[in-house]
Amino acid sequence: MILAFGQTGQVAQELASYRGVVCLDRLEAGLSKPETCATAIHARKPQAVINAAAYTAVDGAEEEEALATLINGEASGTMAQDCTELGISLVRISTDYVFNGAGESPWMPGDATEPLGAYGRSKLKGEQAVTGAGGCHAILRTSWVVSAHGANFVKTMLRLGKERDRLTIVADQIGGPTPARTIAGAYMEIARQLVDDPGKTGTCHFSGAPDVSWAGFAREIFAQAAIDCEVVDIPSVEYPTPARRPLNSRLDCSSLETVFGTLRPDWPQGLTDTLKDLGEI
Repeated sequence: MILAFGQTGQVAQELASYRGVVCLDRLEAGLSKPETCATAIHARKPQAVINAAAYTAVDGAEEEEALATLINGEASGTMAQDCTELGISLVRISTDYVFNGAGESPWMPGDATEPLGAYGRSKLKGEQAVTGAGGCHAILRTSWVVSAHGANFVKTMLRLGKERDRLTIVADQIGGPTPARTIAGAYMEIARQLVDDPGKTGTCHFSGAPDVSWAGFAREIFAQAAIDCEVVDIPSVEYPTPARRPLNSRLDCSSLETVFGTLRPDWPQGLTDTLKDLGEI
């Protein structure tokens, strides 16, 4: 049995479709109360734990950094310590926001981290806590998660594209849109392999290919959904947000393929699947 923390998030809802996975909601084990996570792990003693729950409000974290750190940092550390004590593998999702977004080269797992804001700092503290626990683990950094579940860029563009004839979209932030379904699949494969080979412990990257700007992503959404809406490129400075976004969210995913045999997902195909799930095509 694999124990997953999270039930309502995009990735957690995809994990729930797998046999042998038990997903816990925040009433059963809330990350704002790390001790409940420890209790759940000790009670069930799974083969592996997947942490698919997180504080994900990037702008909100600027005002609630203590809460974001508790959920993304301290709770991850508690899980990692308990998994280490019990000899259980842990898989944890992280983010491109641990980097500063400089340059144009894809970020490697071993590159220096330098978060631009509170959200990135909270996720980095979680990474450090997991690594520091010394147990078998995999940290999977990803970016631009999308699906038919919850609130995300695809669903926002579908709504706005039907309401307006023209949208201005940021074009200088580059990354890889990543379908939640493929993240869940990668999680499962990594968790299974870690059970058999704890030596695969480490940090990997996983994001959709090819890399694209938010504006380019929006154009593909409108093209596939047959929505007639013009996309006008703008720089990030023309769309200010409380939290700074990294301009370069490109991730080098080669180590994930080398270690676990998992390839980067084709995000245009993933977008097609998401639009079908939403009944848009």
